[in-house]
Amino acid sequence: MVFSDYLFLDVALACSGLYLLKKALFSSKQQHPPLPPGPKRKALIGNLLDLPKPGEQEWLHWTKHKDLYGPISSISIFGQHIVVINEMKLAFEMLDKKSSIFSDRPVLQFAGVMCGYDRALAMITYGERFRALRKYMHQYIGTPSAMVAHHPLQETETRHFLRRLMAEPDKLHDKIRAATGSIILKMSHGYTVDHEKPDPLVELADNALAEFSLAAEAGKWMVDMMPFLQYIPDWFPGTGFKRVAKDWRGVLDQTVDQPHAFVKQQMSSGHYFPSFTSAFLEDGPKSDDDDYTLKWAGFALYGGGADTTVSSLYTFFLAMTLNPDVQKAAQEEIDRVVGSDRLPLFADRENLPYINALVKETLRWQPVVPLCIPHTASEDAVFNGYFIPKGTIILPNIWHFTHDPSTYKDPKAFKPERFLGANPEFDPHELSFGFGRRICPGKELADASIFIAIAQVLAAFTIGKAKDASGNTIEPLYEYTPGVISHPKDFVCTVTPRSEKAAQLVKSIDFEHPAQHSDAESLASVQWK
Repeated sequence: MVFSDYLFLDVALACSGLYLLKKALFSSKQQHPPLPPGPKRKALIGNLLDLPKPGEQEWLHWTKHKDLYGPISSISIFGQHIVVINEMKLAFEMLDKKSSIFSDRPVLQFAGVMCGYDRALAMITYGERFRALRKYMHQYIGTPSAMVAHHPLQETETRHFLRRLMAEPDKLHDKIRAATGSIILKMSHGYTVDHEKPDPLVELADNALAEFSLAAEAGKWMVDMMPFLQYIPDWFPGTGFKRVAKDWRGVLDQTVDQPHAFVKQQMSSGHYFPSFTSAFLEDGPKSDDDDYTLKWAGFALYGGGADTTVSSLYTFFLAMTLNPDVQKAAQEEIDRVVGSDRLPLFADRENLPYINALVKETLRWQPVVPLCIPHTASEDAVFNGYFIPKGTIILPNIWHFTHDPSTYKDPKAFKPERFLGANPEFDPHELSFGFGRRICPGKELADASIFIAIAQVLAAFTIGKAKDASGNTIEPLYEYTPGVISHPKDFVCTVTPRSEKAAQLVKSIDFEHPAQHSDAESLASVQWK
């Protein structure tokens, strides 16, 4: 349930009023600097009505605060403070330089406690288990050198993606999702995706990530502001959010437990593909606590790279559809450096500066997580002359950082060349994957996956605008979904081989690396509860 659904819950509002009155009467009179500026607060509900409307792109809503209140602003809802950062420099000063204070996650009653995402790396509170999860992932994919071992798999699976896309170019988004899932699930659990029909594990994991995006949206769920709402009886009007949380928790549990159990089953049979999970299980018996941490690390590996890559690659196809000159320049570089007798490899990356710039511009043009996953203050603090109470939710507006004309000239335009030459603009890799101790542990995986897909797609295909039955050009839809994780809304384009030679090159994967049999049937037989 969203805020609008709760505006009619008079009982809840009355209870919140009593709670705030008690807090006002019995709180200490300690003096602090002021909170960051923001819209005027109303009695009891505070800035409830100043939140983004349902369906509104939150980052655009909060960007307006910069002109109205300056680079740092705040709102308060039922006593919960939210601070919005609209200046890149301040975000680094707060979240990087003061990471010891601002590296925690808010305790979100809906996403965390009720849906169970407080067990996931993205939302877990800062502490020992957080560090253990990060350690597992850092060892496997945390550095460019660690990623080298996975390059052959990424290259091969990307070629399979080209083959399947050439066969069904009208299913672009589905093919991107399947290809991304194929790479990461192979790495995380040694699982081979079904490409003939929707794969059950890819569908399951994508649902879990999509639900997380909705569940973790700051300020969306009233129960986050008034935790006592979760204890209202299920029959009470307006408690549909409790059923939603139960369903989403079930999806999350299955996404974490089933593939972990799959790896154990495969290992016990003696036939398994080496993976992140099997590598750590091979070290010997694990305690229940270690096993618990490992299975959530496996989920984090998927969550840290999958949705980022899917959204970024879909954005790339949209950008190429709208910017044929950029596509032409990129293809000219590939033809000059790689030639037409093979597809680009990771070994070519250092000799493809324009392709690398194109990767950066894809990340900048539309950040996958426009507002970052919320940080929170673990203690009272004073920042930039303002008081930041313990528990304050911090929202760095990454979308605004990447569209600030003082940082990026002509920010609405898609221009890879902004990252070339003697004075390149700021590298969006430093923004797109978060800040401080909460920086995305899957960023190297995501970056590598985006690069090899872009390079091979441009080597093999031409992307263009589609036409309707009458031969009229169809302008692609250039809109993005709201939520923590943002995706381009569905659009149409054409994807055609650049030449007959390119088409044969794409087809050669059938002989060099034939597709493996799917593990979907084996997954269905796994006892995971």
